[in-house]
Amino acid sequence: MNVVDAIRDIARARPRHPAILEGARAEPGQGARAAGDVAIDYATLVARVESRADALVRAGVTRGERIGLVARQGAGFIEAALAILAADACFVPIPDGTAGAALDEAVRESALHGVVEESEGFALRRVDGARACGEAGIDGEGERAFRALHPAYLRFTSGTTNERKGVVVGHEAVAARLANANRALGIGPEDRILWLLPMAHHFLVSILLYLRAGATVLLPASTFPRDVLALAARARATVFYASPYHYRMLASDDSGVALDGVRLAVSTADGLRAEVARAFALRFGIPLVQALGIIEVGLPVVNAASAAAKPEALGRPGADYDVWLRAEDGSRIEPGASSPEHTGEICIRGSGLFDAYLRPWLPAARAIEPDGFRTGDQGYFDADGDLHLAGRRANRINMAGMKFFAEEVEAVLDAHPGVRVSRVFAKEHAQLGQIPVAEFVPVEPADAPDRRALTAHCRARLAAYKIPREFTPVAEIAMTPTGKVRRAAR
Repeated sequence: MNVVDAIRDIARARPRHPAILEGARAEPGQGARAAGDVAIDYATLVARVESRADALVRAGVTRGERIGLVARQGAGFIEAALAILAADACFVPIPDGTAGAALDEAVRESALHGVVEESEGFALRRVDGARACGEAGIDGEGERAFRALHPAYLRFTSGTTNERKGVVVGHEAVAARLANANRALGIGPEDRILWLLPMAHHFLVSILLYLRAGATVLLPASTFPRDVLALAARARATVFYASPYHYRMLASDDSGVALDGVRLAVSTADGLRAEVARAFALRFGIPLVQALGIIEVGLPVVNAASAAAKPEALGRPGADYDVWLRAEDGSRIEPGASSPEHTGEICIRGSGLFDAYLRPWLPAARAIEPDGFRTGDQGYFDADGDLHLAGRRANRINMAGMKFFAEEVEAVLDAHPGVRVSRVFAKEHAQLGQIPVAEFVPVEPADAPDRRALTAHCRARLAAYKIPREFTPVAEIAMTPTGKVRRAAR
């Protein structure tokens, strides 16, 4: 089985159905279709994929080799990624712009056998990443075990720790997690999905899912609201898939463009805050459906049932997953016993979970027993059975035995009209153990809210012990490519 086979089947059944539509820049007065839009049907897509795959095989690529891809967002990225999969190699996405020493490090980190770069016309460049990574590379047994998994996808993530791990997902696991996710999303051939996330970080339970379902992927010319909404309107988008960062930008649009045909707007890649959901719903009349995406697992929880009433909830676990809460002593917290004050670590069992970590080599069976996959996230279930995220275990602050999460405080600070974005973290304290402190980017640097104003704002919304003891204005706060606050090592 190869995950590209289903796309080949779509091309045979509906050859002229559009697979990808790359949007042109929005211009005033455009009609239903812009002159610069480029549509690629399924027959054309598969023909290009097969041609690229044949070139890889002729260049000596064999089953299970790790092939990196460096390319911009767009149809070229999709075609090259599918070609690597179609050649039975393992697709390793590398963020666009990675070059020089950074690309050499990616080659070593992933022990790559080859790299495909858009800047080189998508030609394969042979490398020896296994040798380059030296003692830390995959040993002979690990390499044989890797190939035996029929690996499809490898991506590095910090996951539940600050140590980056290479997550390996085989073709069989990919197929299972796509089927699981689509039971919640219901993507079909008539759907047109407006895509805004970075492809180097999101591809499996998204782009690959849409194409295997025979849908059309809409790629706007930019993430600016004008380009996004113009393409959504003229291409009659039915689904949005983006991060809270994107939805916040779209909610601020005052063009009057409506999204009448959109049946589903999925928010993922970061926690959805209620004010973002409210603003988007007020502007477009569409609830945001939060989804919990995890590279080791897939899409185990989707807030399809309670999006309008509880947009900040993660939702209810899918039928293919057992999602449970682990107490600090390892015991199971029953759903009815959990609460915002009594959280547990979210653990997940089910089909489609990852197959191994690359370096050091660790089969998944040894990593997920006996608890399933331990996410590192703390959460609780409400009375309706909806799962809520309290925060990451690594972002927990313990002040004199009172524990809370940085994310909760950041949500309050970010709601202040003078704060663009904030980051809260623990500072060691001789008597209290830890105290919360904050840094923030002011909306108006020349008129930043002072400590007194921010303290008063927090006091009205938080328990006293959760209020930061320091507020530091900064020019910027580093963000990850998916729009999350980058947590600095402290």
